[in-house]
Amino acid sequence: MKEIVVISGKGGTGKTSITAAFAYLENANAIIGDCDVDAADMHLLMKPDFKISEEFYSGELAIINQTKCIQCGKCKDICRFKAISFTNDKYVIKPIYCEGCGYCEKICSSEAIRMETQMIGHCYISTTKVNNQMVHASLGIGAENSGKLVAKVKKEANRIARQSNKEFLIIDGSPGIGCPVISSLSGANFVVLITEPSVAGIHDLKRVYEVVKKFKIKAGCIINKYDVNTEISQEIIDYLSSENIIHISNIPYNENFTKAMVNGKTIIEFDQNHLKKSLIESWEKIKKQ
Repeated sequence: MKEIVVISGKGGTGKTSITAAFAYLENANAIIGDCDVDAADMHLLMKPDFKISEEFYSGELAIINQTKCIQCGKCKDICRFKAISFTNDKYVIKPIYCEGCGYCEKICSSEAIRMETQMIGHCYISTTKVNNQMVHASLGIGAENSGKLVAKVKKEANRIARQSNKEFLIIDGSPGIGCPVISSLSGANFVVLITEPSVAGIHDLKRVYEVVKKFKIKAGCIINKYDVNTEISQEIIDYLSSENIIHISNIPYNENFTKAMVNGKTIIEFDQNHLKKSLIESWEKIKKQ
């Protein structure tokens, strides 16, 4: 089983649309993992059935027992995250600010504060519209530990891929360079970098490839919307050559990408012309690597 992770240094490059196209092309021969848990949206294109759902618990939140609280105010004074306020004549926790450090619990002389593990999201195992299995997740608003949820998605997707003897595991990773990206890259055989010809695009491509290099994973790059700025596209191509990154393909700007998303379809279903041909050729080139 070969694990292919698709990432981008920034959002808006077309990463998920391209990953969904690859998933559609490979259909039942691949397991899909949507590791972009902070803003999961591949389900909009792949139409999973959400057959199996599991709550995900991680991180702690301080809870104040008002019957035990003597209102000394020590907890509010020591909370460096300003997560405790005095409201309506009682001390209360502001969950969005609480980092779960537990210091307030330790200094509470009346033992009125306890730490509780939080349910911060859900993990799903589904069958998609093209009959491949997809492991995906959703993270609660403002919830942290997305790297741990990504790790769970990856672990489940790997397990299913190996048990079902599939040839490929296709992962839609998170944009950026943070913990979710690092978790997405762990164990990958090949990384596909999606970029666009903009100042931010090339800057963030270089940043994310520095992360990929730490893992010593072979990488290739697709330049999406390459014809929007051919000068920067050439700069990207020169960078790929200097870093021995495989230049997979150039994909032109095309509003069909947006129209396909609006219609809840992959670009392979929606566009039967040049875009479909280009993505098929890109996927075949990736598989040969």
